[in-house]
Amino acid sequence: MTLRGLRRYASLAVPGAVLVLVLAFRILDPGGVLEELRLRVFDNYQRLAPRESEASAVRVVDIDDETLSRIGQWPWPRTLVADLIGRLGAAGAVAIGLDVIFPERDRTSPSEVAKFWAQAEELKPLLARLPDHDALLAEALAAAPAITGFVLTQGAGTGSRAPLRKGTFAHVGIDPAPYIPSFSGAVASLPELERAARGNGSINSVPDRDGILRRVPLVLRLGDRLYASLVTETLRVAQEASTSIIRASGAQATASFGAETGIDSVKIGEFVVPTDAYGQFWVHFANPHQERIVPAWKVIAGEAGEDVFDGTIVLIGTSAAGLKDLRPSPLDPAMPGIEAHAQAIEQILAGRFISRPDWANGAEILYVAGLGIFLIVALSRIGAAWSAVVGGTAAVLAIVVSWQVFRFFGFLVDPVTPVGATVAVYIAATLVSYLAAEQEKREVRTAFAQYLSPAMVERLAADPTQLKLGGETREMTFLFTDIRGFTTISEGFKSDPQALTRLINQFLTPMTDRILAHRGTIDKYMGDCIMAFWNAPLDDPEHQANACRAALAMRTELVTLNERLKAEAERDGRRFIPLAIGIGLNSGKVVVGNMGSDQRFDYSVLGDAVNLASRLEGQSKTYGVDIVVGETTKEAAPGFAYLELDLIAVKGKAEAVRIYALRAAGADAAHEALAAVQDKLLAAYRGQRWEAALALLEQAKGMAPDLAGLWELYAQRIADYLADPPGPDWGGVYVARSK
Repeated sequence: MTLRGLRRYASLAVPGAVLVLVLAFRILDPGGVLEELRLRVFDNYQRLAPRESEASAVRVVDIDDETLSRIGQWPWPRTLVADLIGRLGAAGAVAIGLDVIFPERDRTSPSEVAKFWAQAEELKPLLARLPDHDALLAEALAAAPAITGFVLTQGAGTGSRAPLRKGTFAHVGIDPAPYIPSFSGAVASLPELERAARGNGSINSVPDRDGILRRVPLVLRLGDRLYASLVTETLRVAQEASTSIIRASGAQATASFGAETGIDSVKIGEFVVPTDAYGQFWVHFANPHQERIVPAWKVIAGEAGEDVFDGTIVLIGTSAAGLKDLRPSPLDPAMPGIEAHAQAIEQILAGRFISRPDWANGAEILYVAGLGIFLIVALSRIGAAWSAVVGGTAAVLAIVVSWQVFRFFGFLVDPVTPVGATVAVYIAATLVSYLAAEQEKREVRTAFAQYLSPAMVERLAADPTQLKLGGETREMTFLFTDIRGFTTISEGFKSDPQALTRLINQFLTPMTDRILAHRGTIDKYMGDCIMAFWNAPLDDPEHQANACRAALAMRTELVTLNERLKAEAERDGRRFIPLAIGIGLNSGKVVVGNMGSDQRFDYSVLGDAVNLASRLEGQSKTYGVDIVVGETTKEAAPGFAYLELDLIAVKGKAEAVRIYALRAAGADAAHEALAAVQDKLLAAYRGQRWEAALALLEQAKGMAPDLAGLWELYAQRIADYLADPPGPDWGGVYVARSK
């Protein structure tokens, strides 16, 4: 598989693996992290849209702090509780649920008080004839539609016994028992009180792991026996029903799609209550509804008002802080426990429910899977920006849909996982894309580092827009160089081609370094030849001058290289052949960009200025100089020491160009004098004043003996023209016969 193929595979595989992990995390939910996040979102929904408080047939008789201050501390004598229940029954309450437990005998009963009066034996017969307070409470419970309470516990403590079951349960669908919260012990009211009451229900609350009460259980389990909650029993007694029906997955009209999803609903008399899988009822809390709360002292004092309790369901509980029956809810950090029971019953009576349907898990997982797959494919096709828009829209849609189905249908649908999956998949995919892009940048940086100076590579990496792909027209400067007499040199290495390779590398490496150091770009190597250019791919306002500096530096580097090669040859006992180079420089407009085919292309140049630079390099040997510069380069890079060589029409071109030798980085007095003599020499030469030209030639030889090849060239030409004059139309142009 190609590197591009691996990157393509990674762009799909990595976010795909992240999606699988998200789905697995969603299904397994280790530690309940997602569950907690979902619940916090659902809490916010309730805060944004609490249930509307409205008149209902539910009343709360509150043992509040004022009641305790008026009547006395809790627990009260059972006679007082009996009086309270009797008054409520007489006022027309259809059910009276007690969110309190009477597990021990009333210590204020005469028989119990006598135990503490050992010194008053004569009072005991009298006390024995007085009525027992617990018996009076039992009579009151029997006379009213009362429901006693008990608490289920984990662990059978001292005095623990199974509470008395009043109502029964039936079920349709799978056996619901494994899903129902299970307990191993109980704290119940006295047996005679339970027997007297019409109902007996658990007052347990089952908060979530963050301690917030969101659900009220409708059915609980002690061992293998099912027990009703206070809410269930109160509603059952109010309707004079005997049996509640648990509907679980597998039952008719239960949308579980063949899966065992636990409990779906509980039917209490005429009311069908949707639950979670564990038989717990989601409470849609309302803000405090003070009209239905009556302080207990008012009932006892007969100040509650007429018809307040007629035809209502009454719950007796406490909001007193000292009795510690307070717990946090989505709307209230310290809600009385009786309030949760009351709000649950109000909802059931109103038929307005919130629930998390049993199909929600499957639908959410399918949505997350579909969204994740779509994002993965989209990221590979439409890019990160549009995928962010699409993914963000899908995530927002999940939140909007979740909120709207809560508002209008009361369904609790998870928006957390879709948003989390979108973010996770998007981050994974973009991270892979980013790493791939960074890898490509490193590869480009590594590749261009072989051809560009480090500074230019970093500029490209920092701003890739400077690198324009495709062809564009630019004014550029070109350099060609090769080793003179390379054929002869290579013949000396016939028996050792590896040594020839080392020699070429020893030459190309320092020459390349000098080009790159002066912001040049290596176009290609052709054996012993180097082609380089300036002003592409990055702008270089001084490209002509930088090319001249690079050529001069190469000439200086060659001296150092020859010294090193000479030392190596002497060490190895070989004949040393010094290297000599020719360099051609020229500037002009060309087309630069990616040249080639769809299968393979190079960043290169096309144009007449390139060809002329190559021809000038070839003419360096003809004129006996090492650096030949075209007129356009010379005019754009003043300040260097130039010496005009000729007016020449190179091979393949009819138009003549002036060419110059690049002598040094700056012109001193000696060079200025030589240039003046050379200008006169060329003027005499082109004017066919041969005698004057020869005289000036002799003068020039004395001034620059290092240009012996140039002087010999002109001496030979003048001799030839003396023998065969060029004619009156000759303008001094030399037509090159070789490259």
